[in-house]
Amino acid sequence: MRRLLLVSALAAALCGPAFAQAPDVEALAATVDAKVQAWRRDIHQHPELGNRETRTAALVAEHLRALGLEDVRTGVATTGVTAVLRGGKPGPRIAIRADMDALPVTERSGLPFASKATSTFRGETVGVMHACGHDAHTGILMGVAEALAAIKADLPGEVLFVFQPAEEGPPDGEEGGAEEMLKQGIFDGFKPEAVFGLHVFSTLNAGQVGYRSGPLMAASDRFNIVVKGRQTHGSRPWGGVDPIVAAADIIGTSQTIVSRRQNISKLPVVVSFGAIKGGIRYNIIPDEVELIGTIRTFDEGMRQAVFADLKNVAEKVAAAHGATVVAQVPDTKGNPVTVNHPGLTARVLPSLEKAVGARNVMEMDLTMGAEDFSFYANEVPGFFFFVGATPAGQDALKAPSNHSPEFFLDEQALRVGTRAMLQVALDYLHEVD
Repeated sequence: MRRLLLVSALAAALCGPAFAQAPDVEALAATVDAKVQAWRRDIHQHPELGNRETRTAALVAEHLRALGLEDVRTGVATTGVTAVLRGGKPGPRIAIRADMDALPVTERSGLPFASKATSTFRGETVGVMHACGHDAHTGILMGVAEALAAIKADLPGEVLFVFQPAEEGPPDGEEGGAEEMLKQGIFDGFKPEAVFGLHVFSTLNAGQVGYRSGPLMAASDRFNIVVKGRQTHGSRPWGGVDPIVAAADIIGTSQTIVSRRQNISKLPVVVSFGAIKGGIRYNIIPDEVELIGTIRTFDEGMRQAVFADLKNVAEKVAAAHGATVVAQVPDTKGNPVTVNHPGLTARVLPSLEKAVGARNVMEMDLTMGAEDFSFYANEVPGFFFFVGATPAGQDALKAPSNHSPEFFLDEQALRVGTRAMLQVALDYLHEVD
């Protein structure tokens, strides 16, 4: 028996354990919790729109340099920041991404650190708010970077930190976001084995984490339809061609693209109009009306069919009113479907359960929201998960949603997000294949 034990011990020493000993995540996270909260509040109070995140990027870059990280790059895809942490031991390469941009939303949260910022968006003066929680994502990743840097000497592998601008889309006429980060070579000199990201989410309660293997978030495309009529006095509509009536008919008929032309028993489809702009005075029928909106799909064939159907509806309905249209469907290159690599998901799921408890890890339905994290996950295996933002005990399905001026983040989400991402990263880096 003694000889058998000696042989077993020798074999273990030669082969190593299935997992190398990872540091205590709770202890590591506790050292940065207060800083993460302070960073998040500061960034929330000073939000910046996509490709304009100069203050936020400067804060991030200064922090990463202070940590002694290598290859700190700024100005990537206009305002992005990347840096590399090289552990003291050999191991895998991974990337972790956070987005930094805010939205053209006037805040109504009532927080003591609420945003009072304004900016210009599509030619209009707008309020600016972190109504989607990217302030939390940035603060969490700054904390994760500090926690991992503190154990650099014993850390196996390397970590690329990606702080990305313009996830919500760059300003009209500009390039930006994840696709532009990749075009500018962030994976050229550092090709990770896996890329990770998270998003705070109003439909989960604080303390919960959501995931889904395979397709998670929809492809997202924008469209722009300009309906051209002929201006006339409001008292003499027969003297012109009314683009407002034509636009209203286009909007109504477009709903049948989903309800009558797409097989939504297969996969869901959404066509939504987000803005209607036309006219200036109560008694003038204008020359034209602009319609903008979004299309969400999970299947490429369905995606292309919706493009064709929407353009056809716009042209034919406008013609029925004597109007014409310029229909750009889509008007820019959209985001592909966000897919969680099934093998990576299976590998990471135990880490999430370890971080928050198995009963707090929720399998999600397909989500019609979109994420340009999908571009990274198309390059290397990716895993993207949700962190609950709505206070425990409150009905998360009735809470103000992401993008609402009342969107509220329970700061427990900062603690959960920091611990979950640390656990995911450390388990992956310490695992022996």
